[in-house]
Amino acid sequence: QARLTEFGGGSVQAGGSLRLSCLASGYPFSRYSMGWFREAPGKTREGVAIIARDGSTNYADSLKGRFTVSRDSATNTLYLQMNNLKPEDTAIYYCAATLGYQYEFRTLSFPDWGQGTKVTVSS
Repeated sequence: QARLTEFGGGSVQAGGSLRLSCLASGYPFSRYSMGWFREAPGKTREGVAIIARDGSTNYADSLKGRFTVSRDSATNTLYLQMNNLKPEDTAIYYCAATLGYQYEFRTLSFPDWGQGTKVTVSS
């Protein structure tokens, strides 16, 4: 059964780093585009980063230079490296999958989601 499972959330001070992982069982990266999204308290879910099935990447403008998305096809694991974290990065982070090519941050275009992992950044 295909499943997305996120790991690596936690609490960190501002300026610190975290690396999130998403084990994407049943989602071969050659066929699926993968995304990271986040949902902060009281806010709507927003796109963070996408790595399309061809390996091309897309980032939210406000996060460019601090966040990096990558994937390991051998282990079918998606990663999100987050550096210089800020309190406004506090949110639940979700990985998502969609069959085919997807480059845009449209949550409705991603039918499959993980359960999320919580990131808390303190000042």
